Amino acid sequence: MDKVEASIARKYRALGELFDERGRRLWAAVEAGELGRGGVSLIARATGLSRNTISRGLEELAGLQRGEALPQGRIRAEGGGRKSLTEKDPQLLEELERLVEPTTRGDPQSPLRWTCKSTRQLAEALKRQGHPVGRQKVCELLGALGYSLQANRKSREGSNHEDRDAQFLHINAQVDDHQQRGQPVISVDTKKKELVGDFRNGGREWHPHGEPEEVRTHDFMDRELGKVNPYGVYDQSANVGWVSVGTDHDTAEFAVESIRRWWLKMGAARYPRAQDLLITADGGGSNGYRVRLWKVALQGFADETALTVRVCHFPPGTSKWNKIEHRMFSFISLNWRGKPLVSHEVIVNLIGSTRTAQGLTIQAELDTSSYPKGRKVSDDELASLNLTRDNFHGEWNYSISPKCST
Repeated sequence: MDKVEASIARKYRALGELFDERGRRLWAAVEAGELGRGGVSLIARATGLSRNTISRGLEELAGLQRGEALPQGRIRAEGGGRKSLTEKDPQLLEELERLVEPTTRGDPQSPLRWTCKSTRQLAEALKRQGHPVGRQKVCELLGALGYSLQANRKSREGSNHEDRDAQFLHINAQVDDHQQRGQPVISVDTKKKELVGDFRNGGREWHPHGEPEEVRTHDFMDRELGKVNPYGVYDQSANVGWVSVGTDHDTAEFAVESIRRWWLKMGAARYPRAQDLLITADGGGSNGYRVRLWKVALQGFADETALTVRVCHFPPGTSKWNKIEHRMFSFISLNWRGKPLVSHEVIVNLIGSTRTAQGLTIQAELDTSSYPKGRKVSDDELASLNLTRDNFHGEWNYSISPKCST
């Protein structure tokens, strides 16, 4: 869907219900006439009106220009005529969205979501599920949902694993399963480390003209204030988040301690009957799939909470698909743009005051504990874990169950 087609679709959604049948036909005809060659087809795609309807409107407009009166055809009564396909089949849009979403590509924050499935394939899949629909109608519905066909675009994502898309589907299936069973699903990651002090922070804030807030010229770390490591936990079902603002090293023990604090302060109360916890995480960093200490710390968490912890890692080079990045961290950055992060208190308060129109709320807490680097995990310690690897990429997908002795 190009910009012109998208604009027409928005106009029609805003005005279509205000017109009667003839009004819609004539409005569509005017727009098609303005576009010239190909205008009828474009308007038909954007509005869902048939080409015959738009052509009839063009004939009526031509008659008006010749001084002829509009034909006195019967105007359909309110509520008359055939019901739309989505009215007759209320589950159609939901099922179409479910088919497309797992393989959605592109910038997660873009208003357009890109699908690599053809409308013919989607129509066939919907028919097999008991939703008879043609490929043209699928095209119209995808446009209404904000999808469009896009050409290939190069992007720097690191290595592209051959099972990348299969892992996306696997993660999506696990998320759906846990959410259907009412079990918690969280997305975790460490936000970019931040200098504490009166340093420049990107973005602009309102100040009296000619009186910007003054900050240091150079970004040399303040030895007393240091840096902070904000580790986030995003509850994908409840749209709430937790951030532990660490003042020491970003280690696997710090990552799991942040998850523990989320569970004690937020998760346990929201999911009192939880038996499983699904964690979606990047493939690297303190919560990487190769990090032995991450698994050891998760075993301790599982033993303490009696939860079976299931972990699904995103493939290499795909960290921006982790939902915490575009559903939580991006809004924290927007909330503190242009504000120097002068103290730990300011950082915690700015994170905790982040809100969105979609209802996101975040709790934040300072963690001043020590997390030394360089702790080694022996083969025997790793072998003692109650860890079960999935048949599909067991290095990325595994579960850690509580030990019976605890």
